[in-house]
Amino acid sequence: MRIGVIGTGRIGTIHANTLSRNREVGSLILTDVDPQRAQDLAHRLGETAAPGTDEIFKWGVDAVVITAATSAHADLIGRAARSGLPVFCEKPIALDLPGTLQALAEVEKAGTVLQMGFQRRFDKGYAGAREAVRSGRLGRLHTVRALTSDQSPPPPEWLPLSGGLFRDTLIHDFDVLRWVTGREVVDVYATGSDAGPAMFREAGDVDTGAAVLTLDDGTLATATATRLNGAGYDVRMELAGERDTVVVGLDDRTPVASTEPTGPPPADKPWPGFLERFGPAYEAELCAFVDVVRGQLANPCDGREALQALRIAEACETSRRDRRPVALAEVPDRLA
Repeated sequence: MRIGVIGTGRIGTIHANTLSRNREVGSLILTDVDPQRAQDLAHRLGETAAPGTDEIFKWGVDAVVITAATSAHADLIGRAARSGLPVFCEKPIALDLPGTLQALAEVEKAGTVLQMGFQRRFDKGYAGAREAVRSGRLGRLHTVRALTSDQSPPPPEWLPLSGGLFRDTLIHDFDVLRWVTGREVVDVYATGSDAGPAMFREAGDVDTGAAVLTLDDGTLATATATRLNGAGYDVRMELAGERDTVVVGLDDRTPVASTEPTGPPPADKPWPGFLERFGPAYEAELCAFVDVVRGQLANPCDGREALQALRIAEACETSRRDRRPVALAEVPDRLA
């Protein structure tokens, strides 16, 4: 199997390393907007670098992994679909609904595979929470609390390209909320604060956000995020039912200090970022993609799943802007 990797930045490098070690993958072709970066990575891995994206398709590959800039995702997905190639793409498909829906239409017309990179679905903690819910261990689920807290903010120049806190960060919480509970979000109320560094205000974004979400069975969920959690990278989900409560992301590296006299000590080595926290999950999702391409596994996270998470993020952004509750029915799920 020959796989083309488009984008060799931080996450592209991780995915290329994973694929290069996979015994079902015979070779890789790597490309990047910075040709030298792709060449250097190819040299380290013993793989081939291509001067541009055109060569990925001209030289012939069996599948494509897209880790390029977000603005390029939709076009690359469409091009791969028209070439009949299965695709793995980092989230999001696009930063807006029209671009997302158009790319999905291309995939559906071609009848090809699009697997999206929501790595939390491959994390053992979230998988355990899903089993606790689905098995009935928790009884009737009544409350879910999700949070994502980055230790330090991204570069200022990246913020205007990110889509904002709800589309870029909390979209992971929205996806995994649906995946763990098996329920759909019916309405949201969201707000945000830009009281931190001026770069967030200048980008029209917020550094901290919160949303209350109602699921279709009446379960209430909260989702919060911040770019300014100095204690460390903190990602958790608590699920409370009438019989039991479980939590994802609570271990000896969780950056939380107890004020109780008999509470646990602070973490010696708190998680510094998402690559460290979710390293095994990132590897597992790429190995799953290889199995999908080989026909050994059903697609674990197709483009329609990404669309639903984006619709929730869009509803939250509208709610924050308009300062009102927003029903998911207000957000389209198909082209007009």
